[in-house]
Amino acid sequence: MQMEGGSGIDSFFFRGLHPLISIGTASDRYAGWLGQIYSEGRYEGRISSRKKKFGSAYYTEKVLPVESVEEYFEHFKVLELDFTFYSPLLDMDGNPTRTWHVLNSYAGHMREGNRVILKVPQAVFARSFRRGKGQVENEHYLDSEMFIRQFYEPACLLFDRRIEAFVFEQEYQRASLRPLPEAFARELGRFFEKIPQDNRYHVEIRTQALLSAPVVKTLKDHGIGYVLSHWTWLPSLKSQYRLMGDVLFNRSGSSVMRLMTPRGMRYEDAYKKAHPFDRLVHGMLSSEMINETVDIMKDAFENNAGINVVINNRSGGNAPLIAREIASRFLDITGAA
Repeated sequence: MQMEGGSGIDSFFFRGLHPLISIGTASDRYAGWLGQIYSEGRYEGRISSRKKKFGSAYYTEKVLPVESVEEYFEHFKVLELDFTFYSPLLDMDGNPTRTWHVLNSYAGHMREGNRVILKVPQAVFARSFRRGKGQVENEHYLDSEMFIRQFYEPACLLFDRRIEAFVFEQEYQRASLRPLPEAFARELGRFFEKIPQDNRYHVEIRTQALLSAPVVKTLKDHGIGYVLSHWTWLPSLKSQYRLMGDVLFNRSGSSVMRLMTPRGMRYEDAYKKAHPFDRLVHGMLSSEMINETVDIMKDAFENNAGINVVINNRSGGNAPLIAREIASRFLDITGAA
């Protein structure tokens, strides 16, 4: 099956898969994708390094310059920029943060038809933060003014209609810290009543006990989509689909599915296995995840609804190769193009 420009999925071109189906990745600029998404030699002398530490072990990531996003969008229609999760775009005094400057650099390389998914800062949507071995309550939890002034408004100014989705991700909550589902649903309702009405909101809930009828009703009342997430402690995509299918799509008929980590595997372990993100890791990629992703894509396709599938390296080792597997299976069972 041929994609746009006469190139196919074997060469990692996914833009022409189907008008309503968008496959993208969680972050970009990985040097491990050279020879797949990025051209060998094109960024020579401009690849930087950054380090991550887990326990006593250090891992080095090789990172391409921001301009490589132009080549990324030759292959994908959508990109999740997840670094916005860690900081608002403006500080309390209204000054641009480092995150704003990085996002502004991305905006300068965007073209017509390119779309981004932005993660809302955890400072807005996290009930608590991990500090050392414990949890610290977030004093700005569900702070509508912080969301509007320090993130939503500057994000819209930078990207305008190129924003495909805003993802509100909430951390896993232990039983001793989380509210009852009814109370959580009321919290969400009050928050979404105070912020601008927008057809691009999607909520990711990482606590199975909160995937409930009261939450479904609140999301449906406000036209907000539920993010299907393949993540450590959540049930399978199929199980989530059964529980939350009524709000998979938001008011605009769009949905987001995020393939983050293998189920039962912690972030740190998934990172260590996947690094340096240049290949599939034997025994890491779940056939169940692939099959259920494709089945849900097929349902969206048959119902003429839009779906954005976001793939993280940590779900199997190398996001472009996982994307190719998913796209191939989707075409096999639908014949879509």
